[in-house]
Amino acid sequence: MENPQRWTDDEPKISFLPKMSQVFFTGGYSQSRYKIFGRGGDGSNRLVLLCLGLLNVFLLIVAVVIGINCAKVKEGSLHVSHSNVTPLINELDYLRKNHSDVIKAVEEAKNELDRALKNHMQLKEKIEQQKTINDNYQKQIEELQTEKTNLKSNVSALEANCGRCPPRWILLNSSCYFFSYTESRTVRKNWQDSRANCITRGADLVVIDNKEEQKFVSDTIENMKVSSIEWENGFWVGLRDTQREGTWVWINNVTEVEQRYWMDGEPNNAGHHGEDCVVVYYKPQNPWKTRNDVNCQTVVRQWICEMTSS
Repeated sequence: MENPQRWTDDEPKISFLPKMSQVFFTGGYSQSRYKIFGRGGDGSNRLVLLCLGLLNVFLLIVAVVIGINCAKVKEGSLHVSHSNVTPLINELDYLRKNHSDVIKAVEEAKNELDRALKNHMQLKEKIEQQKTINDNYQKQIEELQTEKTNLKSNVSALEANCGRCPPRWILLNSSCYFFSYTESRTVRKNWQDSRANCITRGADLVVIDNKEEQKFVSDTIENMKVSSIEWENGFWVGLRDTQREGTWVWINNVTEVEQRYWMDGEPNNAGHHGEDCVVVYYKPQNPWKTRNDVNCQTVVRQWICEMTSS
């Protein structure tokens, strides 16, 4: 075998074998080493570094180009996203503004409603006050009308009574009538004392002997009330059954036979001491049924006197 070292001594030789750094053969007791590309490895190292640098420059250029393209794509994406978001932002701003306007309008409407309610309450109070005033006026009008009617009656009575009946007496046909209520609303007497009072006036307790007189007495005592208790508003008349129970006789000795003027269930002669004298009441249900028998001594009522007119 020839020694390869001899070629390197005579002239430089270029090997066409692939580049290899070193090849070692180890076995047994011997070892050989071959160098490729001629003498030493400095030239091959520079070539490798140059190739690696060019490769790095190429890769850098590729990376820059890819980065630029990605930036353009990202900018386009951002531009598209911004163009899509802008109307939404504008719509949101519009809604916010409208929301503020709506809240303001609601507050104004609420304030207006409060003012309207306040005005309504004030108007309602004024209406109630005016209603009260009107009711008072109406009451006064009714009272004045009643007074007017009474005055007219009094005038008519005075004109009719002129010279025929004493003051406070009422003329009917040929008789004058005195109702104790017109002189005093508080003075009340039993039957005997009431008759005595009439006698001092030159009269006697009234004798009702016809329908016209019955109606006259009933109509006259209608508004002559001294109590809210019905039984305390009666007037004594000159009728009693003291001589014989159940036989009713007027003070002029005329026996009463008419039964329709008694109240329902009367006369009943109730009580331990009996009921022998007659009181008349106004009954709106039936103004004809006015008479009731009561005790002559213990019961006190107002009275009606009658006398012949002059």
